[in-house]
Amino acid sequence: MQEAIRLYNQTHKTTLQPKAVLFDMDGVLFDSMPFHAKAWYETMQQYGLDFTEYDAYLNEGRTGESTINAFFPQKYNREATPDEIKEIYRIKSEIFNRISDIHPIKGIYEFLKKVKEAGLMIFLVTGSGQKSLLDTLNKNFPDMFRQDRMVTAFDVKYGKPHPEPYLMALQKGHLLASEAIVIENAPLGVRSAVTAGIFTIGINTGILRDEELYNEGANIVFPSVSELMNHWVY
Repeated sequence: MQEAIRLYNQTHKTTLQPKAVLFDMDGVLFDSMPFHAKAWYETMQQYGLDFTEYDAYLNEGRTGESTINAFFPQKYNREATPDEIKEIYRIKSEIFNRISDIHPIKGIYEFLKKVKEAGLMIFLVTGSGQKSLLDTLNKNFPDMFRQDRMVTAFDVKYGKPHPEPYLMALQKGHLLASEAIVIENAPLGVRSAVTAGIFTIGINTGILRDEELYNEGANIVFPSVSELMNHWVY
């Protein structure tokens, strides 16, 4: 990790001095991606779309509309209508709610406590629009997350892979890019954070190949939270 930091400093002509760690949610805090992937796959099959569970991981972080319209034209030579998008996402959500049995990612609560004990601020940056999000976070990770340190689907005009979500987190924390570290599991989330100029750690908690995260600019990739903790230097 020290070498990754050195290269980041060299590339950005800066010195990484973190004051905050910015966490994605699905696949970083919660082991929810297998259920999202299955729900997307089953829904897309109903519409005859060529979409695999691997595609779900590759496109994680997009809005529902963006995900649908990334594949809909291949079959129908047009984008989906607003009504079609609403119905497709309704089916996906229905399947997800029926099959999901979500638990925190192994070791993530211990890592959150380590970050907090080091005096670093904790932010959530997610494309989720779940209204009960803070209650869910407080239930699983007591005293770790605050409403004023969250960026959700309700806050942004552009979702990941646009850098806006991470730029907004920096703005909320009055932070420079060199004063933050991002923890991401999704290629598009990595792209978002890297485009915002932030040191980005990939946690490959799903079925993706490591190169999918490196190709989007991840400064370093770990196979698990425990490996990240073993190499954490702050």
